[in-house]
Amino acid sequence: MIEPRPWLALYPSNVPDALPVPNTNALAQFASQASERPESPCIQYLGSEFSFAEIDSESDSFACGLAHSGFGVGDRCGLYIQNIPQFLIAVLGTWKAGGIAVPISPMLRQRELAFELEDSACRVLVCDSDLYDEVVRPVLASSSVIVTLVTNGHDYEFGIPSRSEEPLPAGAHSFIALVRSHDGSRPAPVDITPESVAYLVYTSGTTGPPKAAMCLHGAVALQGRVLGTWMNLGPQDTILCGAPLFHVTGLIAGVATSHAVGAPMVLFGRFDAGRCLEMIERWHASFTVMAITAFIALLNHPDVHFRDISSLQKAYSGGAPISAATVSAWRRTTGVTIHGIYGLTETTSPSHAVPFGVDAPIDPVSGTLAVGVPLPNVYSWVSDIDTGHALEPGQVGEIAIRGPMVVPGYWNQPEASAATIVNGVLFTGDIGKQDVTGWLFVIDRKKDQINASGYKVWPREVEDVLYEHSGVREAAVLGVADAYRGETVVAYISLRQDAIVSPDEIVKFCRDRLASYKCPREVKILSELPKTPTGKILKRKLRAVDD
Repeated sequence: MIEPRPWLALYPSNVPDALPVPNTNALAQFASQASERPESPCIQYLGSEFSFAEIDSESDSFACGLAHSGFGVGDRCGLYIQNIPQFLIAVLGTWKAGGIAVPISPMLRQRELAFELEDSACRVLVCDSDLYDEVVRPVLASSSVIVTLVTNGHDYEFGIPSRSEEPLPAGAHSFIALVRSHDGSRPAPVDITPESVAYLVYTSGTTGPPKAAMCLHGAVALQGRVLGTWMNLGPQDTILCGAPLFHVTGLIAGVATSHAVGAPMVLFGRFDAGRCLEMIERWHASFTVMAITAFIALLNHPDVHFRDISSLQKAYSGGAPISAATVSAWRRTTGVTIHGIYGLTETTSPSHAVPFGVDAPIDPVSGTLAVGVPLPNVYSWVSDIDTGHALEPGQVGEIAIRGPMVVPGYWNQPEASAATIVNGVLFTGDIGKQDVTGWLFVIDRKKDQINASGYKVWPREVEDVLYEHSGVREAAVLGVADAYRGETVVAYISLRQDAIVSPDEIVKFCRDRLASYKCPREVKILSELPKTPTGKILKRKLRAVDD
């Protein structure tokens, strides 16, 4: 399979071509840190700090509370909360009770939440108290949930709480009361192997109904080590959790990496640009992986010029295309380069990344910025869309990935699993090309290709040009049915603050830089583009804008 691997020549000197696949689990990785550095910070949340020993004790109590509630080995616990300490306490406690953690976006509404609860058959649900009456309670009767625990961002704001002050809504139980009622208790040992499922992580559903990828304990532990090695992280670093923990990026770049290297995680609830800048300065955050929309939000916040964020030297972005123009703007403002990183829920997060301190090349044909080279343990190539056969370097096709980080499949979805993962090879649905040295360029999603009068147009190429315009804040391009051309190119944009730009000006800007068949025939300016909670622009919702 693709030998030799030319990308190894681009590796930093401290990075091997492969890391040993851990014969352990993600819980043991945390336990090792709690044993070796019990008083070191594990979480820095707003103005409070929690040691590894404190989080270990709280999660022990949570595990005992779960067991007392009838939660058993293999059961699922849903986490319908933001980036707060309770998330990690519940994850660790779920594992200690032998269960599987199911992160659920708190942005989901009744129908979406009901689907994920039913699909995963969660037995316990931890939810934000503000969401209980409006969203959670109406769907509980049709779910498998036996206990609902409510909490909120204030419960751990000032350290370990002694009791819950908030009155309980009818039918709910207090997260804090459950933990406090089992203070000092230790859960019975459970058998967790590297092949045990650690998380059911739902795909974003941008191209269809969400599916729950089964992320295994061994792969989670491995990916934490891979990121720690690649970025040369250690206890001296501080990890900014700008990505949501309900997303695989937050679970790996935040939780798994923290437990692999012993670095604290900075949590601050739901993403807010001003609060994020404050937390970087307060806790001297040094490493992060965030969606490029988060970096754009920081750039556009007035506090970026007044907060000292010089500690954030290891900045990575993935999950959505990165334009070279945004990277340049961040570097001009902060002096730091945003490095690309690429991965999927199905690869337990990262499969490719730009070596730290290296400027990623730009593809001279498409203008696309490289997302990186294959990480240790990863084999990656580009395959023919129709046949699945490997293509020569430089040819465009579907990105394929093999390695121990690829999930075994989707929860209770054998047909979807077999269609996506073939003999351990993940066919990503992403279109790209890999050059002779191993740099990967992601051009677009396979399903997003536009066929305009027989010409193939990749929206990503047009979007990159749109981002070069000084007035454009966000951009998305898609194909719309056209009686004459089959499909025509339509651009949706939002503008930077105080920018005054007309659609005609944007069209002319593109015509000066693109072949005529690639240029938008129509430009629609919106105040905000619809996005998933993780920052991906929802093109299916854009299609409904004019309906």
